[in-house]
Amino acid sequence: MLFRGRSTLRRITARGTAMAAGAVMAVTTGLAAAPVVQAAPSATEPLRWAPCGSETKPGAECATLSVPVDWARPDGPELDLAVARRQATEPGARVGSMVFGPGGPGDSGVQMVVGNIGRFSPEVRRGFDIVSFDPRGVGGSNPVACSGDLLAERPSPELRSQADFDATMAYNKRLRADCRARTGPVFDHLDTAQTVRDLDALRAALGERKLTFHGSSYGTLLGAQYAETYPRRVRAMVLESVMDHSVPTTRDFLRSGAAAAEDSFREFVKWCDGAAGCALGGRDVRAVWQGLLDRAGRGELENPAEPGTALSSSDLVNRIAFRRFYSADHAGFAKEIARMHASEPLPPSPTSMAPLPLATPVFCSDWRLPVRDYQEYASLVSLMNRTAPDLPYLLPMHMVAACLGAPTANPQHRLHVHGAPPILLSNALHDPATGYPWAVSVARQLGRGGVLLTYEGHGHGSVTSGPCMEDAVDSYLTDLAVPPRGTSCPAVPF
Repeated sequence: MLFRGRSTLRRITARGTAMAAGAVMAVTTGLAAAPVVQAAPSATEPLRWAPCGSETKPGAECATLSVPVDWARPDGPELDLAVARRQATEPGARVGSMVFGPGGPGDSGVQMVVGNIGRFSPEVRRGFDIVSFDPRGVGGSNPVACSGDLLAERPSPELRSQADFDATMAYNKRLRADCRARTGPVFDHLDTAQTVRDLDALRAALGERKLTFHGSSYGTLLGAQYAETYPRRVRAMVLESVMDHSVPTTRDFLRSGAAAAEDSFREFVKWCDGAAGCALGGRDVRAVWQGLLDRAGRGELENPAEPGTALSSSDLVNRIAFRRFYSADHAGFAKEIARMHASEPLPPSPTSMAPLPLATPVFCSDWRLPVRDYQEYASLVSLMNRTAPDLPYLLPMHMVAACLGAPTANPQHRLHVHGAPPILLSNALHDPATGYPWAVSVARQLGRGGVLLTYEGHGHGSVTSGPCMEDAVDSYLTDLAVPPRGTSCPAVPF
């Protein structure tokens, strides 16, 4: 069924909360010594807002929220979370605050509010203060810091022997010790279960009796676990591009990730075969792509972002193909392939991999993905190559390698949500990172409370993919109008 029409936005008188001006938040990046942890005001105190100081995109306000480093010790050391907001554009129509849960892990919610507010529809901006934050370990919230030299030594995930496997385990242990020393005590408390408590503290500091939340990608894990922990504190919740944290084993995690990415590659090939505007028209797309992979494997493919340097096959897959699939930019991807195909081969040169995000320890804290030894690791690589033959060494394999030996504080489990209002899930049929089956699975785990809105198109992210999707999500957030089960929206043409 296709969702049609738009519910009228309720005009709800703004609920005022006095906010005193305060100091501007400072966002820190790069390597840093472990921060000094000091006592701070209660997290339930109102936030002190002040201009963020952006000259190019003014209007955003920033604040800090003090929370415990470890919620199991609420009276222990604290850290400051960076928070930002843009107030509703029509105060007379204000519904309240909507908190955005950023993805990644490692994305900055503050940067989203300050620099990319167009991510949210005009109707949502009209009725809500848009609020987000940098999750612990990210951006301005005690970011994970590690030695740059040590990060540059990251072993390739293309392990060839038990010795390579052992070396990766030893490297991971050294890196964790270094990052822990540089980051401070929060390093051991980065998991999403801790961030759930941060989110509830933010809700209270905003003066909201119940939470209105929009989580995207990794932010859906935060939203789902908030609904599980505080079901009766949810007003409305949108989970966009849904992560399924019930995937039980390493094999299941890798298989599902590879299947989603390969589906997007197949959709690209299908589009190119039938599109007059494809820059690869008349060619065997898979053969051209395989030729690029072969050249990259020999160190002969020039990196378009760094002329004169060689692009690795891993970065060809994860930094070029995957990014194009994220935005469903089939035409742009075809042009990029055609340019690289026509380029002169480099003399065989060494290649290096782009670094993983510094927030990788957040992922490792949330996912238990054990691998016993090299033999099992090799079987997992073979599984991924069979599932995604066009996309070797996809990012999920990098993450598994990076988490070898890491402790997991918040491992996978099926959701148990009781007493929450209807929760709206939104997913594209062809999402390269959070495949549609994950959204179906999470909706089932939510039972009668989970309503899946399907975008019949491509890409990672869907709530603003055409008026049908936008209207359905806007009506749910503002009027709590839940679309009928089975609602789907047509793909927006490329």
